[in-house]
Amino acid sequence: MLYGIDPVFAISGLAVGLLVGITGVGGGSLMTPLLVLVFGIHPATAVGTDLLYAGLTKITGCAVHAYHGSVDWRITRRLAYGSVPAALLSLLLLAHLGSGSQASGGIISTTLGIALLLTAVTLIFRKALLARLGRLMDGASEQTIGVLTIVLGAVLGVLVTISSVGAGAIGATVLLTLYPKSPIVRIVGSDIAHAVPLTLIAGAGHWWLGSVDFHMLLSLLVGSIPGIMISSHFASRVPDHVLRPILAGTLAVVGGRLAF
Repeated sequence: MLYGIDPVFAISGLAVGLLVGITGVGGGSLMTPLLVLVFGIHPATAVGTDLLYAGLTKITGCAVHAYHGSVDWRITRRLAYGSVPAALLSLLLLAHLGSGSQASGGIISTTLGIALLLTAVTLIFRKALLARLGRLMDGASEQTIGVLTIVLGAVLGVLVTISSVGAGAIGATVLLTLYPKSPIVRIVGSDIAHAVPLTLIAGAGHWWLGSVDFHMLLSLLVGSIPGIMISSHFASRVPDHVLRPILAGTLAVVGGRLAF
């Protein structure tokens, strides 16, 4: 360990940062299970630390995507209209129960399990879901799409605040259905941009609740910031027909890990 930095956590942060930057997927869906299952970190600490890690990491990714013009701020605003109030309400619930209480731990564990299950189902049946939802959304008005985007944001706000999972795999898949004409790189960029305020608010709330390990957070950031800078930079240069299989492959790997 050098200057308080654990190289194992730094390498883990680098790997996840590379995935997040190029696909918008992988932060909570990979990092939280990794911390809990591989490193044996307490679920509450894993969620709280991962949220701040994700927020600080995605600031860099958002800046790179915005520089290249690959963020649709209309989509980002719509998601935030739903997610920010939902995140604040979720934090108030956790605070009411007490961060170290059995009830709070049960809610975190249950929500994490539900979020991972939803992610796995989304990944396994992704093609079928996109096809069916695409038919349902065919011809939908702009107002309907806007309302559904806000609802999606609210659902993500609850899932992400309590479990740190959902903003990437679930959010990106639904956004692909709601905005099928948008280039995949703009969906990724918008998803990352929305994750910044959501994860920072949720992470700050968990910090207030006392469930953040700052030594582990620093080690993760040392690896993840360079990783997301590199991959975000190249993501804007990769054409859709190349980036779409990368996104699909990443989702499949995560889904296989979570489901089996």
